[in-house]
Amino acid sequence: VAPGTGFSTHAHRDMEIVTYVLCGALEHRDSTGTGSVIRPGQVQRMTAGTGIAHSEMNHSKTEPVHFLQIWVVPEQSGLKPEYEERLFTREQLRDQLHLIASRQGLDGSLLIHRDVRIYAGLLSSGCAVTLDLDTGRHAWVQVASGRVNLEGNERIALGAGDGLAVSDLPGVRLAAKKESEILLFDLD
Repeated sequence: VAPGTGFSTHAHRDMEIVTYVLCGALEHRDSTGTGSVIRPGQVQRMTAGTGIAHSEMNHSKTEPVHFLQIWVVPEQSGLKPEYEERLFTREQLRDQLHLIASRQGLDGSLLIHRDVRIYAGLLSSGCAVTLDLDTGRHAWVQVASGRVNLEGNERIALGAGDGLAVSDLPGVRLAAKKESEILLFDLD
């Protein structure tokens, strides 16, 4: 989002919205009276539930903000609107998959109202990480920056902005070809 611009007030309902800032600063305001500026490392979850109006604006007048926003349909409609934010340090994310959101809010992750686990990782060149998947589970790989290979029976190269759905595998193994930032989703 360009400096000084963004998304003026708009409404959502019955959606879990997870915001992950890659660089810059994103200013959030909503109809619950909540407002903050989110920077890299901070992750925000908003349950739109019965209805919420919010705005997202680039906090800077000179620098762009780059962020990913994940929308997850909750397991039930009509939830009370909620807002939650956590800081995950670079050390927590370095060369591993760190849980940032889950149905139960496990291990200090954000709580989302769906059987989904969202992991983030900052991988050094040459680092490989693996996520085991239970039978019947699926995965989504999102490369925020860098370049990784999905390794298995065949090797699939993914670059910044690429996403890939994975099903019918016992797990996902990713190897960074250069410094990379990834999100990995374990889905029902």
